Amino acid sequence: MAGSVLSGAPATAEDQAESADEIRIGNVMPYTGPLAAFSSIGKAEAAYFDMVNEHGGINGRKVRFVSYDDSSDPEAAREKTRKLVEADQVLLVFGSFGTPGNLAVRPYLNEHKVPQLFLASGDEEWSKPKAFPYTMGWQPAFRAEGRIYANYIQASYPERKIAVLWQNDQFGRDLFRGLQEGLGDWARMIVSDIAFDLSDKSIDTQIDLLKDSGAEILLFDGAPAVAALAIRRMAEIDWHPVFLLDNTSASIANALRPAGLENSIGVISTSFLKNPGDPAWNDDAGMKQWSDFMDKYFPDGNKEDGNALFGYAAAETLHQVLKQCGNDLSRENVMRQAASLKEFRSAILLPGIAINTGPEDFRPIQQMRLVQFDGSTWQPIGDTLESAFVDAPK
Repeated sequence: MAGSVLSGAPATAEDQAESADEIRIGNVMPYTGPLAAFSSIGKAEAAYFDMVNEHGGINGRKVRFVSYDDSSDPEAAREKTRKLVEADQVLLVFGSFGTPGNLAVRPYLNEHKVPQLFLASGDEEWSKPKAFPYTMGWQPAFRAEGRIYANYIQASYPERKIAVLWQNDQFGRDLFRGLQEGLGDWARMIVSDIAFDLSDKSIDTQIDLLKDSGAEILLFDGAPAVAALAIRRMAEIDWHPVFLLDNTSASIANALRPAGLENSIGVISTSFLKNPGDPAWNDDAGMKQWSDFMDKYFPDGNKEDGNALFGYAAAETLHQVLKQCGNDLSRENVMRQAASLKEFRSAILLPGIAINTGPEDFRPIQQMRLVQFDGSTWQPIGDTLESAFVDAPK
C-alpha cells in the first residue's frame, strides 16, 4: 500500500507542519518480501486514519497517511524515509516496521528533528531520549519479554533443560539475551541454541538437533512463518516440549493456523492486547468498536491477525498525541505531547495495562501478561507482569 505522492508543498516541512489544514504522516512497511505478513500493521493504520477523517479528522485537520514499501531492506527504508521527509514533507514518521530499517533512518530523522514515533519494533534502542530525542518506540522491549519467559520457566519448570531457536538478527539476539539475563545462574540449563536466517526454506534440521539435545523447553524467537514451520515439524517428529513463542509471532492467522491449530495447543506466549477470538471480550465495548472498524474500514483484513490489532492500537495512540497537540503542530510539540501520555488506555489494551511516557521515559507500554493457546484462542496465565526489567534509558 503506497500512499499518494503529494505535490505543491511549501518550501519547508516545518512550515507545512504548522500551517496546513492536513496532517501528513509518513510510514515505511514491508508490503512485500519475507516479512510481508506484518504489512497488515500498515494497512490497519491506513484504515484507522480513513475512519478518523470520516469523523472530521483531528482538531479539524484531515490526516494524510503516506506509506511506502521497503521489503524489509534497510537501504530501501533510507530511501523511502528521505522521500517522506523531503518530497512528501510529512510532519512525522510513525509506526515503521522492524529494527534494521528504523536503526538505519534514526540518525537522519533526529538530525532533521523529525519525530520517529511508536515504531513497530521492540528494540531497546528506541528508549534513549537523551541520545535520540526524536525517536520513541511503542511495544514492550524484546529483551524484557525474554526476562518474563525466564521468570516463568524458573517458577513453573525449574531445572528443566532449555533450547532456543532464534532469528539471526538483532531482534532474535535481544530476546535471547533477556532470557539469559533472567535465568541468571540457571542459564546453565540452556543445553542448545541454534540460529536461523529469514531466507531459510526449512528448519527441519534445526528442530531435529534441538530435540536430540534432550531439551524439555523450547523458546522460539523469530518471524511467524518460521514459527509455523517449527510447530509443524515438532508435531511430525512427535516432540512435545513446553513451547514458548515470542509475542511478535503469536498470531493465529500467520503462525498457529498455518502450523495446524491442533499442533499449536499448549503454545505459550505474551500479550498486551485483547484477543479478538476470546469469548471473554464478546461484550467488551472496545472489541465491539474494533470489530465494527474491521467490517467497515478494513473488510479485507483478518480479525485473527494480531498485526492488524497492533496497527489499530498504535494508531489510536498517535491519534491521542495529535489531539493533545491542539493547534500547535510543531515537531517539538509533537514530541512534547508524545512524552506526556498519562494512563492512556487504548480500547483494546488488556485490563491493567496503560500507556505512560515522560521526558526521560520513552517506553510507552511496559506491561504484558502470559497467555496459552487452547486450540481456538489465547487464555491468560496469571497476572499482568511488568516487562520493564531493563536498564534505565540514556
